[in-house]
Amino acid sequence: MNNFLQPPRLRIGEDTEEERRATWLELFYDLVFVVAVSQVAHNLKEDISLSGLLGFVVLFIPIWWSWIGTTFYANRFDNDDIVHRLLVGVQMLTAAAMAVNIHHGLGESSPGFALAYALGRAVLVVEYIRAGIHIPSARPLTTRYAIGFAIASIIWLISAIFPVPWRFILWGLGIIIDFATPLTARKFQVGLLPHASHLPERFGLFTIIVLGEAIIAVVNGVSQQKWDVLTVLSAIFGLAIAFCWWWVYFDNLGGTPIETARKEGKVGTVNIWLYTHLPLVIGIAATGVGVEQILLSPPTVALPDSQRWLICGSVALCSFAVAILHRYGVIRYCKIRSLYRFSGALVLIAIAIIGKGLLPVAVIALVALVSAVQVIQDLYQSRPTTRLADPEI
Repeated sequence: MNNFLQPPRLRIGEDTEEERRATWLELFYDLVFVVAVSQVAHNLKEDISLSGLLGFVVLFIPIWWSWIGTTFYANRFDNDDIVHRLLVGVQMLTAAAMAVNIHHGLGESSPGFALAYALGRAVLVVEYIRAGIHIPSARPLTTRYAIGFAIASIIWLISAIFPVPWRFILWGLGIIIDFATPLTARKFQVGLLPHASHLPERFGLFTIIVLGEAIIAVVNGVSQQKWDVLTVLSAIFGLAIAFCWWWVYFDNLGGTPIETARKEGKVGTVNIWLYTHLPLVIGIAATGVGVEQILLSPPTVALPDSQRWLICGSVALCSFAVAILHRYGVIRYCKIRSLYRFSGALVLIAIAIIGKGLLPVAVIALVALVSAVQVIQDLYQSRPTTRLADPEI
């Protein structure tokens, strides 16, 4: 520890910004979310239906937003003193408590889940108040964030004493306020845009966390089946899907949205980047569940409709989200790549619609093929001769 007791400091801005990497504390903090994502994915495995998918999304959003809150604070104000470490430690406890309460998170454990989320947001409010006290130039932003997140935290807190369905209505209201708070502070963000190298790395690390669920799914699925040709092929295709979307995402990742916003004085691109990552990581996490369900299905029996829709719909959601990121220049700006991503999503939906009666290996093979085409297209377009011919690459 370099600073035993130091006030928060501004880590961004053209005059103070230096190359940054994720700290050891941030990486340790991420471990709690590995468990939380695994737990919410387990819930979906137990109920592959529309209601199960809705429950998965409802529980996933607060988990992701908790991570986002701590990440954005550290991106701007991290000082690694003892107070910051202790506050992050408390946030880890709240995230762990959320993970513990996920299994029956929409039932008997929902009050505990709400209380854990509310406490985590309250700690974030304390962090922003502390930053505002010591950094006057950031006070308008920190005050707006502290007020908005505090209101949301209180709503989540009181939701624990309300019965269902009012409890979930309050959850919805609380998360809307949480999501809206950064949008209402856009004018205060212009001079305090996130760090251009640190934030893309942090988003990439969370993407790795959810991609890890697909790897775990393959291992779990194969370990519970007898080894035969169809099972092995399905496992290979499952790994290929994860590998392809790792390739597509990280080969196009960069700090472009922050740099563009800084040059143009606009924060809209950064907000598109932030909120579009939600469907992306939801899609990746659900893909892992879909892969495992295919591997656990009888290899010589047609894949059930719900499982076919899960794997095709999840990867289609990933493709659609990446298409938006391409289209608005949030990752590598390229209309051609955006078009391929949109087209890939439509093809996957078509497979879900017309693929009734297909064996599990056939469905996962088609999904892997669509994913591989995205990588092949990127490789083809990245050829030196193509890059010189097309300015949008």
